[in-house]
Amino acid sequence: MISLRADAAIACAIISGAIVCVVLAGCGSSRNNSLTDVGNPQRGKRLLSSYSCGACHIIPGIRTARGLVGPPLYFYADRTMIAGQLPNTPENLMHWIEHPEDVDPKTAMPDLGVSPRQAGDMTAYLYTLRGHRNYR
Repeated sequence: MISLRADAAIACAIISGAIVCVVLAGCGSSRNNSLTDVGNPQRGKRLLSSYSCGACHIIPGIRTARGLVGPPLYFYADRTMIAGQLPNTPENLMHWIEHPEDVDPKTAMPDLGVSPRQAGDMTAYLYTLRGHRNYR
């Protein structure tokens, strides 16, 4: 009887672990696949510079982006939240870039008139900022 319970417990643990692995693998792959449709990171880097986002943010890879008003954007792709309000997904980040006051009416981040395509390109660049390899 004890052996049967132990075997059942082990089987449940194995099945639970397998389910977690499948779910996590699926979540990661859908995020990566969706990013290829979001925008062009090279254009996004140029747009972040041309919209003077670096006046308020430190942005790795953009030498002139040394602002201290908003948060530094190191490791942006590794973050879980946007402005403390939204889960960090490409769709939410694009919305935040386009219309920050819709997300947080008291934000200091201005609505700069960024188009959906431009927001997608900026998002694509920010999602390249992962881990320590981008720290400068």
